[in-house]
Amino acid sequence: MSRYRASRPLRAPIKISFVAIRNVLRMGDPRLLQVSEAVHEFDTPRLHELIGDMQDTMAHLNGAGLAAPQIGIALRVVIFGTGAPNPRYPDAEIVPYTALVNPVLTPIGEATENGWEGCLSVPGMRGLVPRYQQLRYQGVDPLGQPIERQVSGFHARVVQHEVDHLDGILYPMRITDLRQFGFVEELFPGQQLQDD
Repeated sequence: MSRYRASRPLRAPIKISFVAIRNVLRMGDPRLLQVSEAVHEFDTPRLHELIGDMQDTMAHLNGAGLAAPQIGIALRVVIFGTGAPNPRYPDAEIVPYTALVNPVLTPIGEATENGWEGCLSVPGMRGLVPRYQQLRYQGVDPLGQPIERQVSGFHARVVQHEVDHLDGILYPMRITDLRQFGFVEELFPGQQLQDD
């Protein structure tokens, strides 16, 4: 018999989860201009940790999406959507959360449309960017299971924006009229748009 006695009842183990908010590289950092490498191993601790860090970072910054190169990892991994309204794009449709590895985009038709974009790597600025209206994207999830979707509108815009990062392209490189690129508070005076 032990001479020590618990003075209070035993408790269930406490689950500790760690939030890993990574620094987002900003335009001018040469790592953002590199072409990313394909992922060859799936369902690994390294891949799950990367995606978890990306989720924490995107959520902390209210991002619509995030690409691995934006946190300094040159792998073909993007996440986007939250399944809820995004405060940075309050009028945009809700995009389901997706973790997409080794994405391939195929435009459906030639139709494009201009839309305002911002980027966590280009803080405080927005630009009018032409994007395909409809596309099909394919790739795999972190477990290596195939993903294939046909999308349009804001969903298509977000996917194109994030996949551009994998090829070293930032949205200002796609702007066709630089008069439609500038600081949020100058382009949209009096509006309460959340800063990138």
